[in-house]
Amino acid sequence: MLKINNLTATVDAGRKTILDGLSLEVPAGEVHAIMGPNGAGKSTLSYVLTGREGYDVTKGSVDYLGEDLLDMDPEERAAKGLFLSFQYPLEIPGVPTMTFLKTALNAQRKARGEDDMGAPEFLKKSKAVAAELKMKADMLKRPLNVGFSGGEKKRMEIYQMMMLAPKFLIMDETDSGLDVDALRVVADGVNALRSPDRGMLVITHYQRLLDYIVPDKVHVLAGGKIAATGEADFAKTLEKEGYDAYV
Repeated sequence: MLKINNLTATVDAGRKTILDGLSLEVPAGEVHAIMGPNGAGKSTLSYVLTGREGYDVTKGSVDYLGEDLLDMDPEERAAKGLFLSFQYPLEIPGVPTMTFLKTALNAQRKARGEDDMGAPEFLKKSKAVAAELKMKADMLKRPLNVGFSGGEKKRMEIYQMMMLAPKFLIMDETDSGLDVDALRVVADGVNALRSPDRGMLVITHYQRLLDYIVPDKVHVLAGGKIAATGEADFAKTLEKEGYDAYV
């Protein structure tokens, strides 16, 4: 589903290499976790895949659903079903949450040649998803993420993810700032989206998230590339022993 081959990426107008020959494959139906030390390039990988400005690919390729991902604009990647859950979700004052999401949802549907989702269907789906995530009704009436706690922002991102139902999910430290109860709710939302035709890449510092979202594979990203790969229990070994052996 997602195949990264020998990917090299730089920042600061090419002066600093962050990813250096990274190769990784995530088949449909699988959840892969990326762990590693600070500065290893975990977030950079998510930015490169979603097309963030300032991150330049100098070598390698990314095949997504049989197409060249790097040749797509960010909006096209989103329309093709790529979704990024940010480590630090942005606040957008003056933009109502429901207006933002309905506009985004129908923009993606239009790009795929689908009909708009009408207001009744959208509201029905929204209420069902919000109830599943135990979200307070007033959260959906406020400007996007404005005045939200860290946990509320993460819950809002999972809400958006469940509403958009993307084909491939990239979660950049989704567990950051979550208490145990919020972590369970967020993980339940993520697990509800697991399916044979959807892939997920979970980026995290800590093994605790992987107690709730159990991955098929765990990869260590160090030195700009995948330094080691193991099964789900590999995360516990990394939590215990650290990353010194891979740096």
